[in-house]
Amino acid sequence: MKVLLINGSPNKKGCVYTALSIIKEELEKNKVGADIFHVGAKPISGCTGCEACGRGGKCVIDDTVNECAAILDDYDGFIIGSPVHFAAASGAATSFFDRLFYSNGTKLRLKPGAAIVSCRRGGATATFDQLNKYFTYSQMPIISSSYWNEIHGDTPEEVMQDEEGIHTMRVLARNMAYQLKIQEAGAKAGIKKPELLPKVSTNFIR
Repeated sequence: MKVLLINGSPNKKGCVYTALSIIKEELEKNKVGADIFHVGAKPISGCTGCEACGRGGKCVIDDTVNECAAILDDYDGFIIGSPVHFAAASGAATSFFDRLFYSNGTKLRLKPGAAIVSCRRGGATATFDQLNKYFTYSQMPIISSSYWNEIHGDTPEEVMQDEEGIHTMRVLARNMAYQLKIQEAGAKAGIKKPELLPKVSTNFIR
């Protein structure tokens, strides 16, 4: 069992990374492997709505989104993280996750997911709500913790002073490990995934 932790911050070793590292450590204590994927600081295009990914299986914009998409099958669960910019996920994280989830829904379906957010002061719950919508669109069970999955601090050193935030990250990791073990046990017992129904799209205006 392995979990992919996606760092949506342009700062490779910043506050989001620090929170994900706490989660990684706790997952490994619970016998679950974990890797951190960095979205990075290079410009990331938003989705252009061309829908080519539905025909060709991947986004036509060949950047880190496709790099991440290529390894999704190797993981059983996903935790995505972003800093808070203007009470929302960072622009790069939003563009990255928009394209990743839209173009790879079948790879992510029924795999558990969770979101974490890092901020200095405010906007955490709005960002947390935004990120969780990726999972509900992709038919992914959402893993929760003992509080909303947020951690506070302006530097990694300040993050490590947020004792409640650290506790929240650790509980989240334990709950993710538990869910993965349940799903693994279910698969061994012969419990099959529900059939994927064809998508239905209804326009409000004709």
